[in-house]
Amino acid sequence: ARFDGDAPLDRAGERAARAAASVVPGAGLVLGGPSQRCRETAAALGLAARHEPALTGWDLGRWSGRRLDEVGAAEPAAVAAWIGDPSAAPHGGESLRELVERVGGWLDGVGGEAGADRDALSVLAVVEPSVVRAAVVHGLALPLEAFWRLDVAPLALTELSGRSGRWNVRLGRPLTAPQEL
Repeated sequence: ARFDGDAPLDRAGERAARAAASVVPGAGLVLGGPSQRCRETAAALGLAARHEPALTGWDLGRWSGRRLDEVGAAEPAAVAAWIGDPSAAPHGGESLRELVERVGGWLDGVGGEAGADRDALSVLAVVEPSVVRAAVVHGLALPLEAFWRLDVAPLALTELSGRSGRWNVRLGRPLTAPQEL
């Protein structure tokens, strides 16, 4: 595993996104995380996403761009603290608690986007997996430690419906083009 930072979308990811463009659901508002990978994914999906700073991927400070095994060998106590304490940020970036609070704050306020009617608003957000995991943890009021047990596949659709305080989640529907029979 690697703490990717602002890595670009690879060729396989770009091909998969272009192939899935025809099955992307419509939305009243299209947002994207500001990372290069999110911007390139949105473009490959044919979406004109507005960049939303609150949907930035997890800031892992000095660990960004490094592999987990490398960091674990160099800083085993720091990695243990980071995994074991949701308030720890030994890397100098954002703690898990801060990530979930940031994304949760955005999620709870999403109905106010562009003066939208909260009951009619549909939002499509192209974001990093850490943001999806944080939204699910917040939306379902899960313990922060549940973050570590959620897997988010690339180019998968996670749907949150409802409103602040009452969210329903549909996890991980792959965004793939229909297969020819």
